Amino acid sequence: MTAQKLDGNATAAAIKDELRVRIEKLREQGITPGLGTVLVGDDPGSRWYVNGKHKDCAEVGIASIRVDLPEVATQEEIEEAVAGLNADPACTGYIVQLPLPRGRDENRVLGLIDPAKDADGLHPTNLGWLVLGNEAPLPCTPYGIVELLRRHDVPIAGAEVVVVGRGITVGRPLGLLLTRRSENATVTLCHTGTVDLAAHVRKADIVVAAAGVPDIITGDMVKPGAAVLDVGVSRVDGKIAGDVAADVWDTAGWVSPNPGGVGPMTRAMLLANVVSMAEKQAANGKAAR
Repeated sequence: MTAQKLDGNATAAAIKDELRVRIEKLREQGITPGLGTVLVGDDPGSRWYVNGKHKDCAEVGIASIRVDLPEVATQEEIEEAVAGLNADPACTGYIVQLPLPRGRDENRVLGLIDPAKDADGLHPTNLGWLVLGNEAPLPCTPYGIVELLRRHDVPIAGAEVVVVGRGITVGRPLGLLLTRRSENATVTLCHTGTVDLAAHVRKADIVVAAAGVPDIITGDMVKPGAAVLDVGVSRVDGKIAGDVAADVWDTAGWVSPNPGGVGPMTRAMLLANVVSMAEKQAANGKAAR
């Protein structure tokens, strides 16, 4: 068996096409969604990610609001940038690119983001709404994973899902998304400290690998025909490596490549969150015009 590809690039492109239609309808009402970013320092990886987000905005018609601060920016200066975007009516939603330079209080900065402008869906308030099942911006990577599965007709309802990784950006919120009544999956959350990880993975219809450990999921661990999503990012000999070994393609039914799988979906769902925020504001008569 050779697995079919869960093509994040093609799926993200389709989502962008749909977003262009929604953005055009907002423009007809005199409303332009705006995505803001706060970047502190000159880390090449962070700058690459932020540049990509603004490129995505240009492709679909979302306005870009960019705040770049030097590496030496103080905690107070970073907090002032956050306050400025909170107050800016042209900014529908925004993200603070992590990590911040050493010595800065990331949790305090993230906690100062207006939850209504939390484009990443990771503000403590919005994660709390997710726990309670209330409407709020969804964490982009888990949201993208669910959409990638849906749009490839991978059955989610009733599926046994194993998530490997307990991070706040993927593992923990993904379990909350997949156990909503709209998805109805049964989720087991594993991690690098799980005893006999292979035994858990072998039972899974869907495996999401987000531990950041190269090749932690191997072909002999995977049920034939299962869907396997590679979300992990680490470096081996200076090269980017995922969590899923190459031999998984010989056993699984579906595999998301890395890169080209979940990454493009994360970026697409960031745009989707901003457009949804603008639509909500328009309905409430609060959107920037």
